[in-house]
Amino acid sequence: MSSSAASRPGPTADVAPLSLCAREPRVPADRLVAEMVPPPRFDAVRFGTYIPDPDQPSQTEAVRVLEGFAAGLNGSPAGAPGRRRLFGFGKAPQKSPAGPRGVYLDGGYGVGKTHLLASLWHATPAEPSLKAFGTFVELTNLVGALGFQQTVRTLSGHRLLCIDEFELDDPGDTVLVSTLLGKLVDAGVALAATSNTLPGKLGEGRFAAADFLREIQGLSAHFRALRIDGEDYRHRGLPEAPPPYSDEVVTRTAHATEGASLDSFPDLLDHLARVHPSRYGALTDGLRAVCLTDVRPVPDQSTALRLVVLADRLYDREVPVLASGLPFDRLFSEDMLKGGYRKKYFRAISRLTALARDAGRLTDAR
Repeated sequence: MSSSAASRPGPTADVAPLSLCAREPRVPADRLVAEMVPPPRFDAVRFGTYIPDPDQPSQTEAVRVLEGFAAGLNGSPAGAPGRRRLFGFGKAPQKSPAGPRGVYLDGGYGVGKTHLLASLWHATPAEPSLKAFGTFVELTNLVGALGFQQTVRTLSGHRLLCIDEFELDDPGDTVLVSTLLGKLVDAGVALAATSNTLPGKLGEGRFAAADFLREIQGLSAHFRALRIDGEDYRHRGLPEAPPPYSDEVVTRTAHATEGASLDSFPDLLDHLARVHPSRYGALTDGLRAVCLTDVRPVPDQSTALRLVVLADRLYDREVPVLASGLPFDRLFSEDMLKGGYRKKYFRAISRLTALARDAGRLTDAR
């Protein structure tokens, strides 16, 4: 358990719960840059804390390769060593060396890709300000906030850029980021990425890697693809997801837990439509628990995709989720779970289930 989770207070005397629906955060561009580090859940992860499945040799091999990749990033950072500024250059960027300049982690949800990506960030010998870590969505949000050229200037002084959950479902954003990565590789920045490959394509002749490398046009020579097989570690040897609680228990726990929020699930879904997904991290600032009543199936694809982003931010920040209504594995319709975004939905179910288990200690403490 991380220090942040260990220090989280449990139920206390009656307190007025917070409300996600009452929050409308504004996130300045400089915060987007400063927060491009592994999220709190991955503060303490290292290659040594990754526990490979003994039945999946590809996991042990991935650790070996990534450790070597990190050790190889011990030269001067790209751009201007010692003179880099947040929004500018010192010296002119250097051309990237020959050979693969990036690694791509290809695998299903829950096999530890983000753990390994964050471990690579931690293991890379450079100051935190010379390394960047973010999801594909966060990277596109950075381009939107700073503009393309400013983003290139900002990141070209970095030694490493880690991109979690590289998206293949938005061709426009994918081409935008592909162009950005090309500029950064030319500046000598090393790259690492994980995929959001559809489950139906996993294991089919490395189609996941082929799709990724085809989308980032002209960059295939810079990436070494690492296949990581295995089952979702969040459910490995653990009991089934806990059943939902009653409205009364959820409400009572929200009032008894300092820093908890309390919202109706339908109201929260409506509110997410009014807040840009780039702000969902700020939406959860300071929360120690999320309490939801009346969980029900999401009504449409757009709402479902927004919920996926919120689930990712809550999971990153280790915020437990206590809920009434339907269990989380019934959030998405059968059509959604068979459609093009099913990988996202399975990941959201997996992560929300893990957070629901975490929430059990709130009721146990009572």
